[in-house]
Amino acid sequence: MSQKLSRQERPESNEEDDRKVRRREKNRVAAQRSRKKQTQKADKLHEEYESLEQENTSLKREIVKLTDEMKHLSEVLKDHEKICPLLHCTMNFVTIPRPDALASCLPR
Repeated sequence: MSQKLSRQERPESNEEDDRKVRRREKNRVAAQRSRKKQTQKADKLHEEYESLEQENTSLKREIVKLTDEMKHLSEVLKDHEKICPLLHCTMNFVTIPRPDALASCLPR
């Protein structure tokens, strides 16, 4: 009788073994898919990082360029204010703009 039980257990054991093998295979495939997805996400983040670094560098260059331009234009304005007849004209305080008032301040 014990031999009969062993023989009966074998088919169940084989079914369990088959189920375990299928489950392991399914888990292995799911793990591979998960790792691939994680790698793709990391690659995408790295590409975004590189792009943002380039944009940041470009913006820093633009800041330097605009700061230099602002300094230059401030100097030009400062130099111009020294010689501008309109800034020294007493008629600049007239509230109603008149062509003749402006003409009187311009050098002849």
